Amino acid sequence: MSDLVLKLADLESWSFSGTALAVLGHPIGHSLSPAMHNAALAMLAAADSRFSSWRYFRFDIDPADLPAALPLLHARGFLGVNLTVPHKVIAAGLLAEVDDGARPVGAFNTLVRAAAGWRGFNTDGYGLSEGVRESLGRDLAGADVLLLGAGGAARGAAVECLRSACSSLAIANRSRPGLDALLALLRPLAGSIPVGGLLVEGGRPAAPSGGIRPGALVINATSAGLRPDEPPPVDLAALPRPSGVYDMVYNPPKSRLLERAGALGLPCANGLSMLAHQGARSLEHWSGVPAERTAAAMLAAARTAALQFAGGAATSPRQ
Repeated sequence: MSDLVLKLADLESWSFSGTALAVLGHPIGHSLSPAMHNAALAMLAAADSRFSSWRYFRFDIDPADLPAALPLLHARGFLGVNLTVPHKVIAAGLLAEVDDGARPVGAFNTLVRAAAGWRGFNTDGYGLSEGVRESLGRDLAGADVLLLGAGGAARGAAVECLRSACSSLAIANRSRPGLDALLALLRPLAGSIPVGGLLVEGGRPAAPSGGIRPGALVINATSAGLRPDEPPPVDLAALPRPSGVYDMVYNPPKSRLLERAGALGLPCANGLSMLAHQGARSLEHWSGVPAERTAAAMLAAARTAALQFAGGAATSPRQ
């Protein structure tokens, strides 16, 4: 049953005697989260029978139905919930409590059962930091970062870079309004960390207000360049040579940006490691088991499950 794509109607008639977890999205059939979490739970159950009745399910929930779905999940006894596109921001007004660390991001991918409802967390930033460390051997701390994009995914990534005490942060985006809005949000959080912005036109930086430092770590938080006929979000050859490139998207496994990075001989990786580490931190919130204990099992399961989606539709960076 945990492999099925369930609907709101299934939740209304829900009956499960074990400890239930779930991911909600629209669409959700592509999600690797059930494979990751159920693999981690099986590993934990082998050593601790407490986890033998834990299962992780997926629900395709229309955005209009989220206000009904979350109370139902709580009433049916679910212990925790992951949220993916498009629910992370929508859920903000539906939570009983909000973790202070998630408040600046304004989006919630992990909900933990509380007496009055759901408490919202965001584990994407942790996933990014650990994913970059695992895949590229780099720490965000002390790094000059060039972040591509100014949408919701970029907002979470930018907040994590600042929290991690990056050396500098430059935001590159194709439109001025989105760029200015993100910079206005970040500057009060930045402290002494230089934060700048630049527009990208035709894949090249145009009139930067914040410089790109040589050896910067490039992090892509856009969906540009996922299709074979679509250019990457930026021309890497037009930048001071980066030290590495991390694309938060994991499907396709090699985006146009990563193809170009490989051709230039740059260390590069997709976001599958980020997916696994954010999932491990979510499970830590629900179970108390440190993320470090389950991350490897989640990543192995994600890699196996991702093979069946190879060549399929482009996938959201998380869940």
